[in-house]
Order: sequence, then structure tokens, then C-alpha cells
Amino acid sequence: MHVKSHSARPWYLVLLILVIGLVAGTVGAVTAETDGAPSPAAKLPSSTELLKLPKIPNERCLKCHNDEDEKTSEREDGTEVNIFIDRERFEHSVHGKQPCVGCHNSIKKANHEMPLPKSIGCVQCHMMTAEAQRGSDDPKYKRLDVVLAQIDGYMNSVHARPSLLDQSRTNATCYDCHEAHAIGTLGSTARAEHRQQNPEVCGRCHAKQEEAYAESVHGKAVIEGQNAGAAVCSDCHTPHNIDSPEQTKVKLTITGNCGSCHEKQLKTYQASYHGQVIRLGYTYTAKCYDCHGNHGIMKVDDPASKVHPDNRLETCRQCHKDAPIGFLGFHAHGDANDYENFPEMWIAARFMDVLIIGVFLFFWTHMLLWIYREWRERKEGKGYRPDPANPPQVYFRRFGTGWRITHGILAIAVMVLVLTGTSVLFGEQPWAQYVMNVMGGPKVAGIIHRVAAVTFIAVFFGHLVVVIWNIARAGRQFRWFGPTSMVPNLQDLRDIGAMFKWFFGFAPRPKFDRWSYWEKFDYWAPFWGMAIIGLSGLMLWFPTVTASFLPGWVFNIATIVHAEEAILAAVFLFTVHYFNVHFRPEKWPMDIVMATGAVPLEEFKHEHALEYERLKASGELEKYLIKPPTEKSVRAGRRVTGWLIIIGLVLAALVLNGYVQKLSGH
Repeated sequence: MHVKSHSARPWYLVLLILVIGLVAGTVGAVTAETDGAPSPAAKLPSSTELLKLPKIPNERCLKCHNDEDEKTSEREDGTEVNIFIDRERFEHSVHGKQPCVGCHNSIKKANHEMPLPKSIGCVQCHMMTAEAQRGSDDPKYKRLDVVLAQIDGYMNSVHARPSLLDQSRTNATCYDCHEAHAIGTLGSTARAEHRQQNPEVCGRCHAKQEEAYAESVHGKAVIEGQNAGAAVCSDCHTPHNIDSPEQTKVKLTITGNCGSCHEKQLKTYQASYHGQVIRLGYTYTAKCYDCHGNHGIMKVDDPASKVHPDNRLETCRQCHKDAPIGFLGFHAHGDANDYENFPEMWIAARFMDVLIIGVFLFFWTHMLLWIYREWRERKEGKGYRPDPANPPQVYFRRFGTGWRITHGILAIAVMVLVLTGTSVLFGEQPWAQYVMNVMGGPKVAGIIHRVAAVTFIAVFFGHLVVVIWNIARAGRQFRWFGPTSMVPNLQDLRDIGAMFKWFFGFAPRPKFDRWSYWEKFDYWAPFWGMAIIGLSGLMLWFPTVTASFLPGWVFNIATIVHAEEAILAAVFLFTVHYFNVHFRPEKWPMDIVMATGAVPLEEFKHEHALEYERLKASGELEKYLIKPPTEKSVRAGRRVTGWLIIIGLVLAALVLNGYVQKLSGH
């Protein structure tokens, strides 16, 4: 029996050893998996496991960790760590009612191992709490949605990514930035203290940036002046979804965050070309910190400031390499509504406002009265009315092929200029951002805009060459104020008065010669536009050349008049000009004379009665009479004209919408 008993013991012993070995192997495997995890969040137990954690009362933890005489603990490698928890601060923090082991979930008993293995799951705990309290109207949970949004931001930030030096760790955890044992409630002293300590906290990892910040205007206000409203790191970089400042979205965020404090400066910046590009979502242009610096921003009058008068030219030369001294006169934050500080900008802006309002007040009133008079005459059976049952058999040749091609090129160039220009001008609007993205961004749009501008200039000056040639060829026979001349004269003023008498029913409709007063206005408008839009555009296109002989504030004036005159030209062309040519009741829905070059003789007699009578009396009428255009050319003319009208109306709607939004301050 003794032998049997003795021989049986090893069998049970072996079984016990196997069981212990199996458990130890499982624990080792779990430990191995944990050690290779990319972040501490992977070490966290499940929600079920968290509920089974030992319930060690906080009072037991604080017996050691609230000991004034034992605030630090020395590790095996000789480093000292702070283990002191201020009981009062902790109990008044947002976590004051939470069990210590809820966060320090690796602790199984009060006398835990040292050093304590970190296993703190801020993210999982907040997510579990939010899920458990979903739909609750308890006020203490009202910020859980905010916390979840902050978690999402953090998890996508550079801080949550694995460290390149040690991929078993994240770059920064929640408790690296937050003092977990003293997170204050909203409006608390602890909260305010945490904000004041923000530069110091960030500086633990970003020492160089903290050093520069400490000497900056922001840093001195916070550190020396204890100004709670001055900018700290998280105000510029955002507190949770921090990412590399090399990324476009971060550059845009930082620029926008500057404006959260400097609202007026942001508004004036966005009125400049630099700011317009930023509003479109592109950052390859001067941003706030490109001019003012980033962590080491100084006051403007500080000799170390990048925008101090002694340093400003070098700052401009970061982008404009050969910038002359004239750049110093540019108002980077000029305000066209501030007469006292920027009188030249105020005058330019008010002049353009009066011009725009005056032009549209006259011509839109002119349009409405014309519509009313023609409607009344149609009701009375008067006026010109073509008969669809008897198509005209004789046409009058009004425009040659060269003029029609020139008009088509000019129309396309103007539309491209309007689309590319106003997409930048109204860059905050969704349609502008969509158009800009389709075109490939402001750089590509700028090239397209300049190509269209050069095309417009070439057509304009080519036309002048032809006009001068025709005048020279006519010699003394050319009549500057004759019936075929585009030069305005006193008869045009008489015609305007007669037209308004007709509008109000006081006189019959006046008769016109080759060119009516509104046609002359349409003709001379591009001359004014070329002088204003063209000259200002060239100034902005070649800033270095401009500033070499003009003061820098001309860029501010050029920006204002270039934009405002472009708005005037676009809306005038696509409303007033379209009405005069296509939308009058007797022309509706379109006039294709510029497409085919010819107009029915009866219509010509109605539109230009004096020219008809003059040509008939001189015997020259016959040489202008032609057969009707072919059906094919008519269909093509309607198709081309129709598309140009549609595109023009869409552009007019976009420009008007942008202008109204601008006036309303949106």
C-alpha cells in the first residue's frame, strides 16, 4: 500500500504541473500579444471584464498617494516619478466620483507591483459610458457627445498614431496632455489653470516651439501677464484633432483659428487675393503665419517682428523674390470701409458702388419701361410683329463674317473671364469651390483667366487697328458724327428723351439710324472696361513691375476696381445687353443676327428706319439685300446663340448672388 501510495503521488503532481503550465502559457501568450500592440488601447479589457475588476475603494488608494511625505517613488533605474494625488483637487474634478481602478485597470490588489504597468483606457471608458447613457436626459451626461467628437478627432490625429521611435507607444495619450486627477469642470478654476499650463504641457514634447512661444506676444501675455484670453497652443492647432502643419487642412484650420481672435484682420485678409485663394481651400499663397511668423509672433512695432517696417520687405521676398521697396506701401489689412486710415480705398470703393448702382438703376428701369410699352402696344395691335405664316424672303446683310467671328471669340473670352474671376472673388460659396476644383485649383484657373484676358486684349486692339485703317482709308470723307459713326452725339441724347416719352405714351417710338444709343453704349462699354479691368489686371499680374514705379497701395485700389468693374460688366452684359438684343418682346426668345449676319428686311426697316430710308434714297440699299439664310445655318445659329444665352444667364445669376451675399456681409 505504501508503494502504491508513493507511486500515485507523482501522477497527481504531473497533472498539477500541466495545469499550471497551461495557465502560465496562456497568460504569457496574452502578455506577448499585449507587448506587441500598437497602442495602449489594445491592452484594455472588455466592458464585461471591467465590471469584474476588484472594487478597491479610493480611500485605500489615497492612503498612499495622498501622503505629503511620500510624493515620489524611485524606480529600479533610479528615476523618480510623482505618485502624489491631491485629494481635494481630485475629488472636485470631473473624475472625482470615479473609482481609481476604473482607470488603472491593471491593479488587482491594493499592494500592487511597482512600477505600475500602465493600462489606462480613457477612450474605451468614455465610449462605454456614452453607450450606456445614450438617450439619457441626466445633465451630468450632456457633454458625452462632445467627448465622443473629441475622441474621434484624437483617434485621427498625429498624437494617436504610433511613435516612429517606439511603435508600441502612441505619440501622445489623453493623460499626457490632461492632468487626469484634476480635470476641472466647465468654468472651474482647475479648467482655467489647465489652459494657462497648455504651453508647458505641449512643451514637454515640443521644447523648441515652447521656447519660441515664450518670447512671443502671445506667450508673454499668457506666461507673464496671466492673460487667460491670449492664444495658447490648442487655440491655433486645435485641442484634439491635431495633425502635421504641412497638411493643407491643418494650414486652413490654423489660418481660420487666427481669425477667431483677430476677426477684423481675417475679414480684410480674405478681401485680398491671398485670402480669396485660402477661402477656396488652397494654401499655396501667403497665410497669416507666413507673414507674421508662427510660434514666435511679435508685435508689429517690435524690431524682431517679421512685419516690422524694417523687416517687411524681406518677408514679402519670401514669395516675391525681387519685390521692390514699393511693396511696403501695400495695405495687407486695408479696409475699404475705414476712411480715416485708408481714404484712397474708401474713395475707390464708394465710386464703384455709385457707378454700379447708377448704371443698373438707369438701364434696368429702361428695360422695365420698354417691356411695359411694348406689351401695351401689342394689346392695342401696334408695333412690329413678324408673321410666322409668311417667312421673309428678303434679308438685309448687317454684319460681315469677320465681325461675327470676332464677336464670338470675344463672347467666349468674356464668359471664361467671368467664370474664373468670380470663382475666386466669391470663393466662400459652394459653387465657386466646385468650379475651382473642376478647373484644377486657383493656379490653373489663373492661367486660364490670363489666356482669356490676352485673347480679349488681342481682339480689342485688333479691332482698333481695323477701325483706324478704315478711318485712314476714308480720309476726309469720314464723318466723325455721321449716321454710320459710333461716336456719341447730341442726337443720341435727343433719342433717349424721345424713347422715354414713348415709354410713357407721350410720343410715338423714335426712329434710329445705323446705331441706336443703346448699341453705342454697348460698344463703348468695353473701352471703359479695358481701361479699368485691363489696367488693374495687369498691375496685379505683374506686381514687381508695378511696385517699381508706383506705391504699394495701388494694389489695394486695383483689387477693388478690378473686382467691382468685373461685376458691373458681367451683370450688364448678361442682363441689359441680353435684353436689348434677345429679350425684348419683339425679339423674344433670341435674335440670331450675329450668328447669320442677316436680318429680315421688314425687321430692319422697323429697327433702323432712318438708315433704310437713307440707303434707299441713295440707291445703295440693293447691295445689302441677300437671300434668306439656309435652314442649316439658322439651326446652327439658334443652337450657338441659345447656349451662349444660357451660359450668360447662369453666370449672371452666380455673380448677382455672390454680390448680394457680399453686400449682406455673409
